[in-house]
Amino acid sequence: MNKLLLCLGLAVLAGCTMTPRYERPQPAIAEAWPQAGAEAAAGSNAPVAAEIGWRDFFRDAQLQRLIELALTNNSNLRLALLNVAEYQARYRIQRNELIPVVNLNAGGSRQRVANGFAGAGGPVTYSQYYVNLGMASYEVDLFGRVRSLKAEALEKYFAAQETQRSAQIALITEVSGAYLTKRELTEQLDVARQTLAAVRQAYDLTRTSYDIGTVSELDLRMAEAQVETARVNEAGLEQQLALQENYLVLLVGRPLPADLPAPAPFAAQLGLPAVPPGLPSDLLQRRPDILAAEHELKAANAVIGAARAAFFPTITLTGTLGFSSTDLENLFVPGSRVWSFAPQLQWPIFALGTMQAGLDAARVTRLIQVQNYQHAIQTAFREVADTLAMQKTIQTQRDAHQGLVQAEQRRFELAEARFRHGVDSYLNVLTAQQALYQAQQNLIRARYARAFNLINLYQALGGGWQEHTTAAQ
Repeated sequence: MNKLLLCLGLAVLAGCTMTPRYERPQPAIAEAWPQAGAEAAAGSNAPVAAEIGWRDFFRDAQLQRLIELALTNNSNLRLALLNVAEYQARYRIQRNELIPVVNLNAGGSRQRVANGFAGAGGPVTYSQYYVNLGMASYEVDLFGRVRSLKAEALEKYFAAQETQRSAQIALITEVSGAYLTKRELTEQLDVARQTLAAVRQAYDLTRTSYDIGTVSELDLRMAEAQVETARVNEAGLEQQLALQENYLVLLVGRPLPADLPAPAPFAAQLGLPAVPPGLPSDLLQRRPDILAAEHELKAANAVIGAARAAFFPTITLTGTLGFSSTDLENLFVPGSRVWSFAPQLQWPIFALGTMQAGLDAARVTRLIQVQNYQHAIQTAFREVADTLAMQKTIQTQRDAHQGLVQAEQRRFELAEARFRHGVDSYLNVLTAQQALYQAQQNLIRARYARAFNLINLYQALGGGWQEHTTAAQ
């Protein structure tokens, strides 16, 4: 009660607000990354991912050009930018509610009254001129209702900005991932074509041997089936590559230009730098989707203030100040000044049930936003932890695939030699060749897995929303 009386006493000079004090919820995450990523997180003085500009992270000139085109032409990113502009305009509208709207009004009129309607005498002509400044229905924000709505609009605007940053990060990740997939498919297609050329040569030799009667028709048909299988593999990869190029066109938002720079060699994962993840708490200040969720929470907190203020009286002011005269020449002479002032107080005492329901709804909305905020943090924590956990095994898997290719290559050579000397049937050659082809394709995927992992970690840590690297604060 004392706090309310104090608020009423100072309302005219400073106003007060019913918005509860904002306190950031404690994140339900660990203070350090799981052990799987501990080695990757230690011993680096490089800037964290959110401070690394995408031009400094993606060093392939062709990929940089594609990202630049996507940031200019992608329709989803344009929509996010338009949403930011919309919320900015809404905030300005709400902010201007704190300022009285004063209108300049000027006008005049002449009226002739016929004989018999103006008393004694003949017809009379009346003239009236006026100039005034008028203020219409300005709400005196005694209890902070308008300021609470202004704070809500501001936080919504901030949330839209962070959502736009998240959209940019997601777009850059999609473009880079599609580009890597295209290059991966290109290498796989090269292997498929090399395999097709090799099996065609083997088929020709088998056909010659069949004609002279040194191999059976079964061996010939297996060699023929091997050729057709290789053709199917080649056609399938060509189809996937065409679809991937179409996906890149969709992301870029325009046909791919013919003057794209030459792609960088795959060595060292396209030059992608290592990304130190820092501490889990860094996500709260750096990842845009978490920041957007917190701004939505602050907006819901401000709505509670507006709902509380609705329980108190609303005072609106209406007034005019100006000049009025029946003669235009004497409009501004002393004695022609006019004014009016009409304050109005409204207190909806019979709508307490509706106002209480509005306050309850605002409180529930805040609880919902708290859960959304916690969920955003936990999702981000898992994405980073999963990516770090994969780093420990990617190198091991690549080395294992490299060894498997070497072993399958030797197996194929031995099987082919034994077949040529009549020791084994062509079935062993066919089996060995299929195993070698699969091992080669898996090795290509493993070679690209490290690059995909770095890109996913870069995104999960909030990197990609700025073009150039900024110095750590």
